[in-house]
Amino acid sequence: MEILIAFIAFSLLAFIISVLLYFIFGRIVEPTYIFLFNKPVYVHFYPFPKELSFSEKAVLEKNFRFYRNLSEQRKKYFRHRIHAFIDNYKFVGRGGLEVTEEMKVKIAATAIMLTFGMREYLPDLFEVIIVYPDVFESANGDYHKGEFNPAAGAIVFSWRDFQEGIEFDNSNINLGLHEFGHVLHVNAMGIKRLGSAFVIYSDMFTSIKQYVAVPYNRDKILNAGYLRDYAFTNEHEFIAVALEYFFESPQEFRQRLPELYEMIKKMINYREN
Repeated sequence: MEILIAFIAFSLLAFIISVLLYFIFGRIVEPTYIFLFNKPVYVHFYPFPKELSFSEKAVLEKNFRFYRNLSEQRKKYFRHRIHAFIDNYKFVGRGGLEVTEEMKVKIAATAIMLTFGMREYLPDLFEVIIVYPDVFESANGDYHKGEFNPAAGAIVFSWRDFQEGIEFDNSNINLGLHEFGHVLHVNAMGIKRLGSAFVIYSDMFTSIKQYVAVPYNRDKILNAGYLRDYAFTNEHEFIAVALEYFFESPQEFRQRLPELYEMIKKMINYREN
């Protein structure tokens, strides 16, 4: 009986200490760190990392320049996140399309690229990824290449157009990056957890809006003739398009629009390798 009481007391004490440490880290340590350095204390910590198969790793090496440029350690982090992403969401093929493991890896890798600088990388804004062979008819009767529908908990792609975005990785048109960019934006702007990387995102997005609102800066972006016209539809499309360019032609982006490039880099806590 005394041993049982001691065990219960120890477990309770351990629980109280862990809750206290979590509170101190989340409410004091990390917010202070973010305030001083504008980045989270840590991003990657996986006590039991998952691994991909040989064929899945080959898909990454062949198709994703972003992955090839990572250090070996960060490649392991990337592969773990892809494994977790594939396990977390349901993939559904429509129009007679079968979603293969290769397709799942390509979709997951595109999403993980955007959030690789953040701890939170599995948004709960959607549960299913629907893939059509080609353009598809949306609920409103219009035909689309892709869409993010948070009300339905789904993100939808035309595989032909998604694949083209990967094959031509310097065209600045990447359907996957664009739609997952919408997911990232809605998720980050809807969550205001103290100490979270989403705070950095929302703060930097505010800075970007303020920057673009200045006529001189807006004219400079327009006169650069770099971002396609669709970027100026609204603020959601601006960020989605800018993220496409950020990953597809980073050197040109940095050269032609250096201030905007640096703000987006900070917004997603991006590292070069």
